[in-house]
Amino acid sequence: MNYINPSPIKAAITAVGAYVPEEKLTNAELEKMVDTNDDWIVVRTGIKERRILKDSSKGTSFMAIKAAEDLLSKRNLNPKEIDAVILASITPDMNVAATAAYVASEIGATNAFGYDLQAACSGFLYGMSNSSNMIASGRYKKVLLIGADKMSSIIDYSDRTTSIIFGDGAGAVLFEPSESGYGLEDEFLRSDGTGRTFLNIKGGGSLFPTSEETLKRGMHNLYQDGKTVFKYAVSEMANAIEQILKRNDINQEKISYLVPHQANKRIIDAIAKRIGLPDEKVMSNIEYYGNTTAATLPLLLKDYESKLSPGDRLVFAAFGGGFTWGAAYLTWTY
Repeated sequence: MNYINPSPIKAAITAVGAYVPEEKLTNAELEKMVDTNDDWIVVRTGIKERRILKDSSKGTSFMAIKAAEDLLSKRNLNPKEIDAVILASITPDMNVAATAAYVASEIGATNAFGYDLQAACSGFLYGMSNSSNMIASGRYKKVLLIGADKMSSIIDYSDRTTSIIFGDGAGAVLFEPSESGYGLEDEFLRSDGTGRTFLNIKGGGSLFPTSEETLKRGMHNLYQDGKTVFKYAVSEMANAIEQILKRNDINQEKISYLVPHQANKRIIDAIAKRIGLPDEKVMSNIEYYGNTTAATLPLLLKDYESKLSPGDRLVFAAFGGGFTWGAAYLTWTY
């Protein structure tokens, strides 16, 4: 089914904010922790370092708040004007209590409601759909979408298959009604629940409640079948992008930038090659941050913000545990 917006109101990204911890975990440091080396990591992932929130008293909300405050400060926006706060994350501060609600309260968005969205690495992409639809409804004028994950809290640093990939960070964007005609143009979102076998955290949910056994078996750390995830990620992300290009009659020359989830440099390169995009049209910062899960897309926007101009055509794509994946087409507003 095609995405059709029956509303005359189009949602646009009007501001960006971000936060990454100061502490870096380099490949050289990982060499001392697991059986790996810098060349092996760089060749297979493209990652040289990642940021880690080492303070155990601080959770995902700390980074989300910092990213939101960065956005509010740059935009000189009164937080009381915000109508809703959506937090995409797989590492909430705690179960049951929505981290988004806490973030909203802490930044002074006292007129907003907040909720968490869990779609793994596709969380921010799914959140773009939610945010834009809220704006298109006409009921909301300012929706704050945050992608934030403290991946270091769920990684086993004796496991070289996951410890080399993930980092911590947060990014935020503000969605508002478009005044220029630019904004979210189309989306193609999919999921396949059978994929949860290959990328998950088994312990802590209703299927495997926390117990002595789940702790002993390491079931509360992230598990990933890298080869299977790689294959599906390349295939499904590329297919979603191709659907977006076809539906909107966009060729490679019309794309200003591909904004791909930063999971693995080889995945990004394979997708760009399949759709025929040169390197200069592919946003990338995986070298410095690794995979920050729901934060990768807004962190890309923050790093490339100064290079963007009104009307630039951006194609977003992501793939995450679940499996969840998709693509979106957005024209830049400022």
